Amino acid sequence: MNRPKVAFVCVHNSCRSQIAEALGNYLASDVFESYSAGTEISPRINQDAVRIMKEVFGIDMEQTQYPKTLSQIPPVDIVITMGCNVQCPAVPCKEREDWGLEDPTGKTDKEFKDTIRRIEEKIIQLRNRIKKT
Repeated sequence: MNRPKVAFVCVHNSCRSQIAEALGNYLASDVFESYSAGTEISPRINQDAVRIMKEVFGIDMEQTQYPKTLSQIPPVDIVITMGCNVQCPAVPCKEREDWGLEDPTGKTDKEFKDTIRRIEEKIIQLRNRIKKT
């Protein structure tokens, strides 16, 4: 069985989309392949996201991930936008949804952890929905 490919897309591909890729790989790699990308890219992954993901899940995003543009990922089946409030370019896909998550960059650790938990919940919901099909 070919697993569907899911792209988590955000403007800079440095925080929310990177967290979603990491949690997709951690929680749902048996059901779908996870990728993240941005319309622009940051030179590195948000360091608060890296630190908190290590603390909460033991995941070192810098070991397996890096900021990428949409042209650097394979064709995908599902596109998930993080809620960037910008016009995303058209990405061919079978399904598209927006998770409407606020960017925690520059905010407290509590706000970061709240965003991470929301992404975790959404990844689990997506995993369960795809698994049923």
